Amino acid sequence: MTISDKMGEIKLAEVIENLADQIASYCRTCGPIAIIGVRSRGDVLAQRLINIIKNRGVKVDQQGVLDISMYRDDLAHVGSQIRVQATDIKFDISDYVIILVDDVIFTGRTTRAALDALTDLGRAKAIRLAVLVDRGGRELPIQPDFVGLKPLQTYARIQVRLKETDGEDNIIFQKNES
Repeated sequence: MTISDKMGEIKLAEVIENLADQIASYCRTCGPIAIIGVRSRGDVLAQRLINIIKNRGVKVDQQGVLDISMYRDDLAHVGSQIRVQATDIKFDISDYVIILVDDVIFTGRTTRAALDALTDLGRAKAIRLAVLVDRGGRELPIQPDFVGLKPLQTYARIQVRLKETDGEDNIIFQKNES
């Protein structure tokens, strides 16, 4: 049996605002900025963050969407189940500080795949990682620079739901009943 907790739309908006404030504070002094979201919810989150950051008076020079499907380290296991989508980055990343945005970090493997994909596009000035939820549980030595929420409990699954992709804004925290 699974027990679920849910963070609603208002609290989620506060968490996103807080994450945007962290990024905006950093970006005020670090040179040309590009915000790149990892498909499929990191890109939506990135767009929301860009809008908030711009409203804070911080310039975002470029933005993009990164598809990491072909960089996953579990391709042999999932094979034909992978849905490859386009990466949409129309600039040379070499001159930019990249803020890489994803919804949830857990093992670090998605971030590793994203770093590999970005490296194939050039050598960024720097790459900083922003995540909405940090679950802990790393299998790789990767840590986010900006975190919206770090739950104190361990959950079996955390699902971020955004209006643009899921029809509603919330986060569902699921734990297995012992």
